[in-house]
Amino acid sequence: MDATTVLAEINGNIATVGYGLAAIGPAIGVGIVVGKTIEGVARQPELAGRLQVLMWIGIAFTEALAFIGIATYFIFTA
Repeated sequence: MDATTVLAEINGNIATVGYGLAAIGPAIGVGIVVGKTIEGVARQPELAGRLQVLMWIGIAFTEALAFIGIATYFIFTA
């Protein structure tokens, strides 16, 4: 193996690790959003429907970060 091949392998592996680290943020964010929704429903059960809608909107925005991360991964590895 020459140095170029080794560097290409390392670069690909680092990009994969980078996306894995980037996916941790949205995962934590979704956990916080769902946890706070459960707390809100426990405090005011009559608002469960409204809180659930807001929870899904929050999850969608949080997951958008993960989709941006995976798109960036594919852009930089191609």
